[in-house]
Amino acid sequence: MSEKDHPLFSDISSDIFAFSFDGLSSPLIDLKFRTGPQKGDHTLGWGLAWYPADNKAAMVAKDPAAKDTVSLKGAMSDWEGFRSTVFFCKVRGAATGYTHLETQPFTRSFAGQDWVFMHNGNLDKEAIKGLHHNKSIFLEPLGRTDSELALVFLLGKIEDYGARTLAAIDHSVLLSWFLQLDDLGSADMAISDGVTVAVFYGSKSQSSLYYSRIKPPHATEGFQSDAASFALNNPRDTFRTAVVFASSPFASGNWTPMQGGQLIIARRGAVIWTNKKEAPSKLPVPPQQPDRPSALSSPILQGGPLEKITERNALFASVQAQSQQASIVAKLASMSHVQSNVINARSVTHAPDGSPLTYRLYDVVHSTEYTYEKAVEHSTHTFRLLPVEDQLQEVIHSTLTISAEGEDVRFEDVFGNQNIHYSIIKPYKQLTVSCRSLVKIFGQAPDDYGPAQRQARFPISWMPWQLQVMEPYLLLLEMPETQIAELLVYARAFSERNAGHVMDTLNDINLTIYRDYQYVPGSTSFSTTPFDVYANRKGVCQDFANLFITLARLLGIPARYRMGYIFTGANYENKIQSDASHAWAEVYIPYIGWRGFDPTNGCLVSQDHVRVACGRNYLDATPTSGTIYRGGGKEELRVQVTMNEVYL
Repeated sequence: MSEKDHPLFSDISSDIFAFSFDGLSSPLIDLKFRTGPQKGDHTLGWGLAWYPADNKAAMVAKDPAAKDTVSLKGAMSDWEGFRSTVFFCKVRGAATGYTHLETQPFTRSFAGQDWVFMHNGNLDKEAIKGLHHNKSIFLEPLGRTDSELALVFLLGKIEDYGARTLAAIDHSVLLSWFLQLDDLGSADMAISDGVTVAVFYGSKSQSSLYYSRIKPPHATEGFQSDAASFALNNPRDTFRTAVVFASSPFASGNWTPMQGGQLIIARRGAVIWTNKKEAPSKLPVPPQQPDRPSALSSPILQGGPLEKITERNALFASVQAQSQQASIVAKLASMSHVQSNVINARSVTHAPDGSPLTYRLYDVVHSTEYTYEKAVEHSTHTFRLLPVEDQLQEVIHSTLTISAEGEDVRFEDVFGNQNIHYSIIKPYKQLTVSCRSLVKIFGQAPDDYGPAQRQARFPISWMPWQLQVMEPYLLLLEMPETQIAELLVYARAFSERNAGHVMDTLNDINLTIYRDYQYVPGSTSFSTTPFDVYANRKGVCQDFANLFITLARLLGIPARYRMGYIFTGANYENKIQSDASHAWAEVYIPYIGWRGFDPTNGCLVSQDHVRVACGRNYLDATPTSGTIYRGGGKEELRVQVTMNEVYL
């Protein structure tokens, strides 16, 4: 039953609103139920649809029997899920008997995403059924309205056309479908696939339809009309632009009436196509009111540094006390609207879910022994053996012992690695280099990928200066173009099967290399390329790290090589690399930082890994390297690494 077929339709008003933003927004929308003399038992209804965080699944909130807008405001409360680039809203009077099935907007899953649809008017239901030639069981209406019949007709046309999105449909073809419905009655319609918004104004419409492009700066008082009001007063929406469609013009802004038979297609806050030239608006345009200055000012409390405490129990007592103090401060902050954050990661004792975060202590010994057939008279060496010192890794002490007398120069290289350049000045036939380190690895809460700036999906956008800094970690090793093209297809397959989700894609690459590639010592050399590893499906940790780095860079993610150690006392199926240095990959995630992936063991880098040196590739991060200028002859090399966990 259509709205006009209902016996009480003459007393029912109906308004539709559609928004297309250029970025995620959370407009404050309020609907005004029109009042007047009514016959019979009337209720008031509304419906709201949006795509949280631009996901393909739409969120729909409806109340077919509302008496006021209290439930609507509750649905749009300021929570993270109410952020989208597309919003559809409809308010209308409803008679007793209307349910959610008859309340708009309608939504239907089709071609891998939810489609949202609104209609204001009255169409010949039997005639629509005659047009609806696609009899797919997935395109059967659930309710009893002509509006839903119009939706399944359009989806049937899209399926017959072979398209999966509105962007894939020729604009004129899409218009022809709307015109077919326009011949059957009044047809003010709006449809969206979550990215594109298409709005059609029927030539026989009994109401009006306007549109406007809202640009910053936004007036704090927002926009008011007889049917609704909306405002962009969320600080995150300061620079948002939107194309807005409404059944009635608002008191401020430039609102253009749509012409009969006009189709407007909008995407990301801009009109990209219309079949009719814009008619000059005859509506009065009041001057915009200046924005009021923001009165928000929230100081951030920062705690002072902890005194260095050598006794472990005393340290934990201090940490627990500080944690309790921070909890009290947080409670006070929540009461006074002051935000407090613990910024020293080592002092955080619990993850957000309440699980404890403790450190682990390792004793690592890395010993390298060179033996030569003839005495070496002159050689120079570079040692990168000192573990990283940062918020999550603390070096209690580290000593380097070199068996031959020489001169050393200590420096930090461009990658932040601590280097010792060593020049040996006396002949030797055997050289032993041994580094012993006692290292703490602190626990870290799982990363939160919720904030939009962290860009959970491809493609990842970079600022120009970020690209400059990250350029060394985005350039590929030189290989034939055909090999790179093949690896690109391989990399894209991970992204496509994970729907472009960044972390899911990276985890998939990590686990696939672990599962599909064989660890074979001696099967590769320093000249082995990532394509060789891909083609042969075997290698060692260095090769797997290089392949992971290449695939990440092909997807536009900066990646670097990391050398360190792994504690294999953990319950890994693949307990390897316990007697030598280990290698893995690190990628940079916007507003997260560098995160490690260990494809050799199919795991994320955690408290089992001790980080030492990093760089673009192995050469930048090799633990020991050198050049013999005179003497030496045949060389024998023996490397041994022992890593034990220390319990206090």
